Amino acid sequence: MDDDLRVLSGGDGDPLLLLLHGLGATGDVWAAWQPMLADRWPGRWLAPDLPGHGGSAPLPEYTFDALAAAVRPLVESGGQTVVLGHSLGGVVGLALAAAGAPVAAVAGLGIKVAWTDEELDKAQALARRPVTWFASREEAATRHLRVSGLAGLLGADDPAVAAGLVGEDGRWRLALDPRAFGVGAPDMAGLVARSPAAVTLARGEFDPMNSDAQLGQWGVPVVTLPGLGHNAHVESPEQCLGLLA
Repeated sequence: MDDDLRVLSGGDGDPLLLLLHGLGATGDVWAAWQPMLADRWPGRWLAPDLPGHGGSAPLPEYTFDALAAAVRPLVESGGQTVVLGHSLGGVVGLALAAAGAPVAAVAGLGIKVAWTDEELDKAQALARRPVTWFASREEAATRHLRVSGLAGLLGADDPAVAAGLVGEDGRWRLALDPRAFGVGAPDMAGLVARSPAAVTLARGEFDPMNSDAQLGQWGVPVVTLPGLGHNAHVESPEQCLGLLA
């Protein structure tokens, strides 16, 4: 595996399940999936921290293709791989398949597909901000939960929060490289069109970042998960596990 990536793993054999988190999170957000995968997934699974997140090294520049290239070494050629990606991770999964990686299927959950100029400008402004240091772990944890959209879903002492923080000389910061905010809007039409893998797009019923109509415009199956929001994979792993079928 790539030494630049921190990767959680489990299971054995084929097929391989690659779990890709969203912007600001880490591979630890899939922790609640592990007991279910042990019972219901027939092969291995990998949950990396994407570059610039958690314990993984940053990139010189953040693009969807660069992120996909960074995780491609995890996808062994010759085997069968299924990718389940949340938000940013969903786009990375599509870019991985579009680039010709040996991916059989991609399920993209909670991808934001419609961006305004104002939203893109705000994201670029965040990408240009210097790293913020906090006087306490509590302050840093609160910020991490807000940035990753996990506030109210995970507690400050959750291992997934610990993986997203860095402490140094009594100060704390997010492990997230702020430049990752500048990745931009995905070319969904192009990614879906170039993907030889089977593509499913999914969303929580109450996800404010997308709509059924937006996800349905490319002619691939769309699954709406009742009662769930943007971080549906954290809210109800059981419901989201059905996407792997």
